[in-house]
Amino acid sequence: MSSTESVRKNITLGTAGHIDHGKTALVKCLTGCDTDFLKEEKERGMSIDLGFAPCTISGLEVGIVDVPGHENFIKTMVAGASGIDGVMFIIAADDGVMPQTREHLDIITLLGVKYGIVALTKADCVSPERLEIVTTEIRNFLAGTFLENAPILPVSSITGQGFGSFYDALLELVDSIEPKQNNGIFRLPVERVFSVKGYGTVISGIPVSGLIKVGDEVMLYPHNSKGRIKAIQVYKDQSEIAMVGQCAALNVAQWDYKTIKRGCCVTLGEYYKPEQWFLCKLRILDNIERPVKNGIKVKFHTGTSEVISTLYLLESNNISAGQECFAQIRLNEDEKIVAGHRDRFILRSLSPVQTLGGGIIIEAVSHKYKRNHSDVIEDIQERQKAVMNNRAFVEYAIKNSIAHAADKTELSVRTKILPAEMDGILGGLVKEGKVSSLDSKLFVHKDTLLEIQKKLVSIIADFHNTNPESPGIALEQMHEISGLKKDVFDGILKLLIFGGKLVERKNRIALSEHVEKFSDSEQKLIQNVESLYKNQLFNPPDIQEVMKNTKVSLQDIRKILKILSEQQKLVRVENDMFFHNQAIEQARETLISYINQNGGLESVKFKYLLNTTRKYAIPLLDYFDKIGLTRRTGYTRTLRNPKVQ
Repeated sequence: MSSTESVRKNITLGTAGHIDHGKTALVKCLTGCDTDFLKEEKERGMSIDLGFAPCTISGLEVGIVDVPGHENFIKTMVAGASGIDGVMFIIAADDGVMPQTREHLDIITLLGVKYGIVALTKADCVSPERLEIVTTEIRNFLAGTFLENAPILPVSSITGQGFGSFYDALLELVDSIEPKQNNGIFRLPVERVFSVKGYGTVISGIPVSGLIKVGDEVMLYPHNSKGRIKAIQVYKDQSEIAMVGQCAALNVAQWDYKTIKRGCCVTLGEYYKPEQWFLCKLRILDNIERPVKNGIKVKFHTGTSEVISTLYLLESNNISAGQECFAQIRLNEDEKIVAGHRDRFILRSLSPVQTLGGGIIIEAVSHKYKRNHSDVIEDIQERQKAVMNNRAFVEYAIKNSIAHAADKTELSVRTKILPAEMDGILGGLVKEGKVSSLDSKLFVHKDTLLEIQKKLVSIIADFHNTNPESPGIALEQMHEISGLKKDVFDGILKLLIFGGKLVERKNRIALSEHVEKFSDSEQKLIQNVESLYKNQLFNPPDIQEVMKNTKVSLQDIRKILKILSEQQKLVRVENDMFFHNQAIEQARETLISYINQNGGLESVKFKYLLNTTRKYAIPLLDYFDKIGLTRRTGYTRTLRNPKVQ
């Protein structure tokens, strides 16, 4: 069955092992492809760069990445291994376990590879006794690793010895690997870039998430440059799509291949951006002789990137062999890369150059965290667990939103989840009662909601205790005290009102059980003051006149005027000028009726319509301008909304 007739399975296998142990020869026997494409590789007889080949196994087409084994090219090996799902671990029968054998096993283990088989190459070069001895040696070497139960298969790329058994084991390996889901945000760390005449720039690599189609617009980072996919090849065949786990080549003619290098990243939309700080869970290898100290410079490998960085340990001043801890990585100045939560990484020392350890990126972050701080560690522990599951991460992001509630678009960007999947997750969380919807796009966690509701109720209760005579606290005052964003405040307030805990009265908010409290003398005074204004609708008394009529102090009068204003029986029009609400309503109706009949109102005319003086007519007109009923042009008023009746 040809590659075009076979079924593509979006997984990629990789080779790993010491230099000159036959990785490239084995791949050529399997695929017919010589993955050493560089002239220097041909001349030196060893792999320098990554090689890619399609491989058809019993009708299933998968990708193979051949990585170099020489210690000088470990960084290239890490770049290639970062995208593989399973490994063909290569050990030559004549040499057995060698230095890079150990380092490659450490690296692919740290990169999270769980599946593999062992190819015991050059089986034709040794005796049966040697094969038996080296097989035992390898089995002991692999004890306690993810390959401890993997088949060890003697093969010869020269004579074909053992290829039947090796092929069967390879098919079983492919069958055992579950392809990655392609519902994430497309992201391809660049492994190779070149130009093809008539097409332009071609970028190749293994997408670590998502799916892309011909015609899609993509972003190139850190260049922050947009481009459009002109053509796609998958396993060297033309394709309309490329998805996670496939060896893919993307043709984007708008980009200059000379400016692009390994470590750049192609992604869909603007969900990712280059970052400098990464929060990680780090594990140090068992064979590291000296403790790794806080603040040391390291080589940070993730995806296809290699960047000199600083390591900050968050739980101690150093970490020893076999230990784990939370850490932050800060890339050197002017260096930023694209990486996401759950991405694997490798740390290597600068001198002597060796692999120190690695682990999982928890999340890209914006700043340095406090070290040895219990609250910080507790949050990171919760975050680490959450990021391993999309649903849990969404809930965490809502619960820990700085704004106390999270916008759906912001959630998609932070969690790297496409809107369609996000809708399903949010719907499920709402149904389970774990989050509440404040509107169609704003969500609050149940714990946060309960905490804020208690705070808002407490604000109102305190106001009632201090102002028992008031119908409630003004919305603006309550919002200012709460310190919440307006949309969050409005949404949670609506839930409290809908739930019956609060009521809205005359543009004020009160506890549902609140009743204004006045002494008999206060009640009588309130009635007397209201009567003064009610009896003089368009010639209202000033404060001195109210004091003279009631024979009470200025302080008491101001308190009564405040109460009547809160009750909306009086309206402050200007400084200490108040009108009864009935006066405001009559003036409004008169104004609207006149303008609708005459097309406008000259300011001087208004005092005659109300049978008052200019002293009161002009402040009333200014008040109606202020509340948006009228518009002033020169000395003429017109209605802002001509449809007002």
